[in-house]
Amino acid sequence: MERSLERTLDDVNNVEGIIGCVLADHAGLCLGAKGNASTESAGIIAAIADQVAKLEPKSPAPIVALQNDSRKCLIQRQGPVVGAIYKDVSA
Repeated sequence: MERSLERTLDDVNNVEGIIGCVLADHAGLCLGAKGNASTESAGIIAAIADQVAKLEPKSPAPIVALQNDSRKCLIQRQGPVVGAIYKDVSA
């Protein structure tokens, strides 16, 4: 399973415009991070995904977008894993 996660992180991080990514489990434990992304953010990323899902519990997993002047963070839960992708928006 670790190889699959590493491959996924590498594949995502190699996409143009993406500067980092984080994967966390259902409890917020960091499963891996690549690029300009902090492993310390895994817990809050999982918590955000959980809280937003409560807004419309019968809907599919929402995508959360957070953005500032230089980057955007996209968060989504897929089964037991929560992913966050960081994109450069200043380019």
